[in-house]
Amino acid sequence: MARDPDAIERDIEQAREALASTLDQLSVKANPKRFVEYGKSSLQEKLSDPRVRYVLIGVGALVTVAVVRKLFR
Repeated sequence: MARDPDAIERDIEQAREALASTLDQLSVKANPKRFVEYGKSSLQEKLSDPRVRYVLIGVGALVTVAVVRKLFR
């Protein structure tokens, strides 16, 4: 049985709209700016933890002392 051409066109239009909606959703999810913002917020959250902050300060101080000693030897 052959389908009505109008019904076929409606099906095609619905498929196009669904595809366009899916592509819009994917473009929002895959936006590089969104990844950057997520990375920034994640890093800021981790650095706000005092344990992490003090460890990084300690490592920075040790590296500074090592560089200064190396320069003056």
